[in-house]
Amino acid sequence: MDPRAPTILVVDDEPPIVELLTGYLEREGWQVESAGDGFAALDAIRRLDPDVVILDVMLPGVDGVEVCRRLRLFSDAYVLMLTARDEEIDRIVGLTVGADDYLVKPFSPREVVARIRALLRRPRRGATTTTPPAGIAPHGLEVDEARRTVRVDGLAVDLTALEFNLLATLVRDPGIVVGRQALLDALWGPGYDGDDHLLDVHVANLRRKLGEDPAAPRFVETVRGVGYRLREAG
Repeated sequence: MDPRAPTILVVDDEPPIVELLTGYLEREGWQVESAGDGFAALDAIRRLDPDVVILDVMLPGVDGVEVCRRLRLFSDAYVLMLTARDEEIDRIVGLTVGADDYLVKPFSPREVVARIRALLRRPRRGATTTTPPAGIAPHGLEVDEARRTVRVDGLAVDLTALEFNLLATLVRDPGIVVGRQALLDALWGPGYDGDDHLLDVHVANLRRKLGEDPAAPRFVETVRGVGYRLREAG
């Protein structure tokens, strides 16, 4: 096994699912580990520092939503959540605590592989870009891409990696509308064809953390039917 290969942690309490996914993922050349409950998952994440966590929502001990919330305190791994119920609330709750994507059971293992490939196209760690010049963002918003930090009115804002990438994409062209597909491609990789409702959920999470009034956004504006833009300074 190539030590440089991505590490995937499969967290599910159903052995047949773990076995099925492990076979498909290992055929991709990825290193695969597994955990059967929430506490074991958190221990494994601390020990392995995986690139991707495939996380079932329904787990014994600590459920998947709580595992995701806790791991976001110390890990920047991609999280692909699995839910047995096709209910919007499951997806929204999972994404709110920091998941990057979700799939509803039953799912195709090939779809899992495709989703992971899309996530791995945009590495979280070590990605730096030119920091926008001072004053390019709206007054009160400071985005440092090199250090991956955000401040609003001088106060630090804690964003997930995906939320930061979303904001950074908008900051690079203030006042310019970035189309929905362009944002999906930037966040999930070119050709992403999953549920674009994910984008709206992450924008809502970003606005909430920036302290925005949904009725009168201070920073991130919606251009209906097109996409989003960052308000220009001034």
